Amino acid sequence: MSRSYRYALYVVLAAVVLALLSPIAWLVLTSLKSPAEMAAFPPTWVPDEPRFGNYADAVTSIDFLGATQNSLTIAIIHTTLTTLSSAWVGFGFARFSAPGRKQLFVVLLSTMMLPGIVTLVPTYLLFAKVDLVNTFWPWVLWGLGGSPFLIFLFRQFFAGIPREMEEAAVIDGCGYARMFWRIFLPQSWPVIAASVILNFTWSWGDFVGPALLLSPDSTTLAVAMAGGYVNEQGLPLNNLVAAGAVLYLLPVLVLFLFMQRRFVSGLTTTGLK
Repeated sequence: MSRSYRYALYVVLAAVVLALLSPIAWLVLTSLKSPAEMAAFPPTWVPDEPRFGNYADAVTSIDFLGATQNSLTIAIIHTTLTTLSSAWVGFGFARFSAPGRKQLFVVLLSTMMLPGIVTLVPTYLLFAKVDLVNTFWPWVLWGLGGSPFLIFLFRQFFAGIPREMEEAAVIDGCGYARMFWRIFLPQSWPVIAASVILNFTWSWGDFVGPALLLSPDSTTLAVAMAGGYVNEQGLPLNNLVAAGAVLYLLPVLVLFLFMQRRFVSGLTTTGLK
């Protein structure tokens, strides 16, 4: 590779990185502006005097800590249960042989083409019939149902484990449940990391589900922020919205930075057998 080609590649990569980071930079700069700077035209790119107090106002203007606790509770419950249930089902598809197994797996994968918004209203009616609205039980049941995409990832990973390891465990008197917990699951940390990041991001960022199933007193941070930052006239305070959005992004960014290597490894190794 010539030096000029390498420099050109670096320039292109730097331009792509700047383009991807520009919305985040604009969000951070907006969170530091005053109301006058927000209303200025043409818009000001950099605030004259950064107002870090916007972050304090974003936390105190709504029940930020209470909504954050609700979001974390839902995200942790849903992430943990979805990861474990998907791993268990993926283990069954990978290691058990039964009539109709391939056809059932195809049906499972076909459900990925069905948008979740299509089943939301029927799901709400079912939860309302059994008095589960305004509780966290819907996320428990969704977690126990697993995720078709994650079942596919775990199935691909478990299918690549040598059959000799399973046969040796059976000879030693190890049942399949113990085999799953003691042998297969501990080896699947890359897929577990990918599952945790994907599920936590989805649960943390979900707006429609909490808005439909939870009351304003027990709702999540996304719903609380959507209608909480307004002035006396009911107009949105966009600088506080931006400050709240920056705080809202931090848990997901920290989780991804902490588990980045395993996340990439989990998505790349599940396709190898």
